[in-house]
Amino acid sequence: MSHSISLGRLGCWSAACAVVACAAAETLPLNMLDLMSVRLKLSELDARIPGAAPAANPVDETAVFTSGQDGYHTFRIPSVIATPKGTLLAFCEGRKSGGGDSGDIDLVFKRSADLGRTWSAMATVWDDGPHTCGNPCPVVDRDSGTIWLLLTWNRGEDREPQIIAQTSRDTRRVFVTRSTDDGLTWARPREITADVKLTNWTWYATGPGAGIQIERGPHQGRLVIPCDHIEAGTKRYYSHVIHSNDRGQSWALGGRSPQPQVNECEVAELTGNRLLLNMRNYDRSRRTRQVAWSDDGGLSWQDQRHDPALVEPICQASLRRLAWPDDRQPGLLLFSNPASTKRERLTVRASRDDGRTWPAALELHPGPAAYSCLVALPDGKAGCLYERGHRQPYETIVFARFAPAALRPMPAP
Repeated sequence: MSHSISLGRLGCWSAACAVVACAAAETLPLNMLDLMSVRLKLSELDARIPGAAPAANPVDETAVFTSGQDGYHTFRIPSVIATPKGTLLAFCEGRKSGGGDSGDIDLVFKRSADLGRTWSAMATVWDDGPHTCGNPCPVVDRDSGTIWLLLTWNRGEDREPQIIAQTSRDTRRVFVTRSTDDGLTWARPREITADVKLTNWTWYATGPGAGIQIERGPHQGRLVIPCDHIEAGTKRYYSHVIHSNDRGQSWALGGRSPQPQVNECEVAELTGNRLLLNMRNYDRSRRTRQVAWSDDGGLSWQDQRHDPALVEPICQASLRRLAWPDDRQPGLLLFSNPASTKRERLTVRASRDDGRTWPAALELHPGPAAYSCLVALPDGKAGCLYERGHRQPYETIVFARFAPAALRPMPAP
């Protein structure tokens, strides 16, 4: 198990100064060499808080999946949730022979009992031989404690372009599994394709990321999973949701985005019994996320538009409610993605007004980065499981822990 030790875990600025002092004297003791080897960079820390006095790094990170380990060439497509018992479950695709989206791909996971500081050995949710099992999108039923995991399957030899062109041997199928023991074991995946996929849809993806259970209003208790699909013939990309009104026992198709050129998406519950759908955008004339709203628990979506504050390089992103408003403070939504027109600069943004504005941010990694998944932690902090690397984004999947106060106001444009 490998760990990235941040300055926050050292506890004070003086430890970092000790590293610099020892380096200058060319007398680095063993523990100082260890610190240098885990990417402790004072220049990056100074860049976080320009003009501020030295302070502890607000981000505590741990490597969860490292490509090339455990018999897999690459790990991709991170997803994380917190169970009612406070356990964290981190899912991803274990890609056996390469980094591509097809072939022999298993759905794997790890557990953490200490809010992401350490992680268990890797285990497998679904290994279907040479075929592709992936796109994890979990959701927790708060009443029963059951963890539902939505995912997709296709034959290993079928590639996405073939599935879209309907020249593949099979098609993209949708499955669900569940755990009733806090994520220790998982039921055999059950196919629900006929319930949630129209016959004129070709490609299909659940999430990736995580679903929600509606907490308030007339649709309280409904499980909602963000998805996307491609139409046959037109080959247009759409976002949509599926839902369950019986605690995950059955699943049905919800509404889709009014306009195409969107796919991978995330959903969050807003005040006033509304839902927000935040979507990956394929309109190359405008490199920003698209959004839409629902007033009926996801059965329909309206008012699709670009969000100019959320730049993107055409990549998956994450959206999560961290807190509801109360008498003392407004609510808090978090959003994470590569805040660039390239897959780099994995950044978390904060909104106190249900996603209308995103005035505060925290950059987790300035280098190559891609997919991410946010989670609200039981101790009031937030977590982000994300893909990052030094030369390309898919070298490791890292879990970052941080307090909401670490997100700072962004400078005026």
